[in-house]
Amino acid sequence: MKIIVWNCRGALKPNFQSHVRELVRIHNPSILVVMETRVGGNRAREITSRLPFDGVIHFDAMGFASGIWLLWNSDGVEVVPLASTEQEIHVEVKVIPSNIAWIFTAVYASPRFVERQVLWDNLSKVANLHNKPWIIAGDFNEPLAGDDKFGGRPVSVNRALMFKDCMDSCSMVDMGFNGPRYTWTNRREIHSLIQERIDRFFMNPSWCLIYPDARVTHLTRCHSDHCPVLMDTNPKRQLHLTRPFKFQSFWLSDPSFPSVVNKAWQHPRRLMEAMDVFSRQASVWNKIHFGNIFHNKRRILARLDGVQRSLANQPSSSLVALENQLCKELDVVLEQERDL
Repeated sequence: MKIIVWNCRGALKPNFQSHVRELVRIHNPSILVVMETRVGGNRAREITSRLPFDGVIHFDAMGFASGIWLLWNSDGVEVVPLASTEQEIHVEVKVIPSNIAWIFTAVYASPRFVERQVLWDNLSKVANLHNKPWIIAGDFNEPLAGDDKFGGRPVSVNRALMFKDCMDSCSMVDMGFNGPRYTWTNRREIHSLIQERIDRFFMNPSWCLIYPDARVTHLTRCHSDHCPVLMDTNPKRQLHLTRPFKFQSFWLSDPSFPSVVNKAWQHPRRLMEAMDVFSRQASVWNKIHFGNIFHNKRRILARLDGVQRSLANQPSSSLVALENQLCKELDVVLEQERDL
């Protein structure tokens, strides 16, 4: 089973819905938590109704800030709402078809310290109300240690200790991560660049016993200054199957396409042979002429991931500029994909 948590910095962005669908297509999460949606009411329900999930809990944004949505697919999990505030949603998750059940808390901690203290108190009180397997995940808006931050002011020891004391009182352990170190960046030039690891998954020992191989991955950051964070309870190697040939209607609008057809039929051939020649030549032509939109997107995302890893280890002005350039290239490719 997989869970993705993502601070999207606004669900009204043009690429929000398409990126959620892309995350679902690639990772197939049973649960998706979207934070800082900045929208509520009927507009929120209208947006979530278009997303590939059949269950949803909204905690609406307060004005133009905050907001948490917890979405799930009922063929994978049964979700029972327990309690919620503007900073947290507590649910019981029953994994189908097993009888395994545990508590999941989705968090969007306020940027304001005083309100985060309220959240820490709430979580500590919840810990005293049950002894079930439990995970807490989301944007905590607080680094835990100096290694969790690059640039800007040093990590506040007092605030970090209050965060740590809360997690200790809940018997929570950080699940660690794979991928780039930092989950948030202000995306500024190197002299004013700040990066932080503030999006996390925590688990208690009971939950760890159920899923000892669970793994957390920081996914490539795009469309937000936060990266999506994926938790997979049972990570496996993915199978890559060869896709069948498909004719693309947008080829007809290209003036060089008729020559591809002519070459496939220029010598007397049987129908099946000509079809085979055409499919091979059209595939090669498409790859060279259009650059394979999906391949380009994967290549740009892979480069973005590499740049973000390097930025986490050794920031430089050239890497910041390259990240911005790749984000612009990604927007172009996504536009081409929508046209396709």
